[in-house]
Amino acid sequence: MKNATFRQLRVFNEVARHLSFARAAEALHLTPPAVTMQIKELEGHVGLPLFERSGRQVALTTAGEYMLVYARKVLATLKDAEDTAARLKQVEAGQLTIGMVSTAKYFLPPLLAQFQHEHQGVEIRLEVGNREQLVKMLQGNEVDIAIMGRPPRELATRVEPFAAHPHVFVAPVDHPLMRIGHPTVESLRPYGFILREPGSGTRAAMEKFLEKSRMEPRVVMEMGSNETIKQAVMAGMGISFLSLHTIGLELEHGLIAILDVEGTPIVRAWNVVHTLSKLLSPSAEAFRYFMLEHAERYLADKYGRHLRLQPAG
Repeated sequence: MKNATFRQLRVFNEVARHLSFARAAEALHLTPPAVTMQIKELEGHVGLPLFERSGRQVALTTAGEYMLVYARKVLATLKDAEDTAARLKQVEAGQLTIGMVSTAKYFLPPLLAQFQHEHQGVEIRLEVGNREQLVKMLQGNEVDIAIMGRPPRELATRVEPFAAHPHVFVAPVDHPLMRIGHPTVESLRPYGFILREPGSGTRAAMEKFLEKSRMEPRVVMEMGSNETIKQAVMAGMGISFLSLHTIGLELEHGLIAILDVEGTPIVRAWNVVHTLSKLLSPSAEAFRYFMLEHAERYLADKYGRHLRLQPAG
């Protein structure tokens, strides 16, 4: 292994992440043959195959799984060294890797565009996943900083709330429950639910809320995509529970409706999160401060008008 290069380890990590040579090549801005060559050279240094290939299917071998653990440790240590050097030079440049739960994609890109305009030396890379996946990214030091709702209890992290994050029940605009001004939780029982997958923060928030009323939803469909859920709801296939920040466009055009269920909206928090063991680079610190300073006002301006709170009773 002493002749393995950082480039080979980066390529190996990327192929392992995507389990695809083609997607790894795209992420690294390389050609697939170049990726294949780097992996072959690394396998030569290790003396064992790292991947099993069956047509287009790629899987890690047992040796590959072990080597991936060490490769990620090496790459994480190198990234920490680069960040430390940047702090010593006090420059805001280099690559900043931001992890975000998929719900954040509805508001984070415009904020990132503003941040990058103010910090043009920073190259931003985004990693998207559900809450469970993002916790693993933080644990593996694959992201510098994360934008998420419910913070991880599994890790020692610094968690800083930056904005309110309302969640609401949604339905087609002509749904029978829309004729009830303030439906109870119990009134939801007869209807089928289209929900996010287990492991998502949105699903966990809904289950915690319904648990108080001992209401178990009748799940007719599970999906990992907010977009697909919205389309299914608009088509009349069921009701759902979503972040308000995912449905702004549909509300503006009258395509989906909020059910003003008693006890809702459920307001959680958006958080900026990083592990306590992570020494943030100047660019990561700058992004952290930017979110704490600007994100709350942006979200309030964009989504506040859709939140029609009514007094209880």
